[in-house]
Amino acid sequence: MADSGEQTTVDKNAERMKKLKELHLKRNEARKLNHHEVVEESRRSSLPTNWEARKRRADWELQEIEERKAADEEGKDYDRSKMMGMQADVVHKMNEARRRKRNPDQGFADYEAMTMRQYERLTRQMKPDMKTYEAQKEIMGEDFYPSTNTLIQGAHYPSKDAIDRLVDDQGKQEEKRTKFHRRRLYDPDAPIDFINERNRKFNAKIERYFGDYTEEIKQNLERGTAV
Repeated sequence: MADSGEQTTVDKNAERMKKLKELHLKRNEARKLNHHEVVEESRRSSLPTNWEARKRRADWELQEIEERKAADEEGKDYDRSKMMGMQADVVHKMNEARRRKRNPDQGFADYEAMTMRQYERLTRQMKPDMKTYEAQKEIMGEDFYPSTNTLIQGAHYPSKDAIDRLVDDQGKQEEKRTKFHRRRLYDPDAPIDFINERNRKFNAKIERYFGDYTEEIKQNLERGTAV
């Protein structure tokens, strides 16, 4: 009986030591994982705030380059193949975004930029007359391209159609300028019934809300017939 009791005690101690060893292994494993997470968190905190977005963008660009290269090797149009797998509304939005990006409207920056925009707009409307150009070039010869050694200047004469186009364009610009006008702060022909700018705004507000009801009283006051 004593031997069996001692054997049982030995088995229990061995089982406890085994469990204790497993607990030690789990603790060491948890410590290593915890240390790894701390190091990884410290590394992430030292990176720029937009690092994840930049990394995703770089991965996407790298994947696109590889797919485009594979499509070129197969003789396929990568952009067309990509569009075929996308929804129509998404493709439309992408094309609209590209169009706006190609032709951005920066608005008014300075007069030099405004003049340049007008020049580009006018030159886009011009359609060169290559037939007349070649005819003048054949007639004038080397004088068609004057240089510092050219004695005769001003040998280029515009055609009647070119003059008509110039006159028509000037007329359109003049008509556009006449339609544009700055909004006046007040009507200069209206009667002056205010003493300062603040009083003018107050009178305009009163007129907007109660003008229809006080029109007769105002006329009587102006005529001097008010009771």
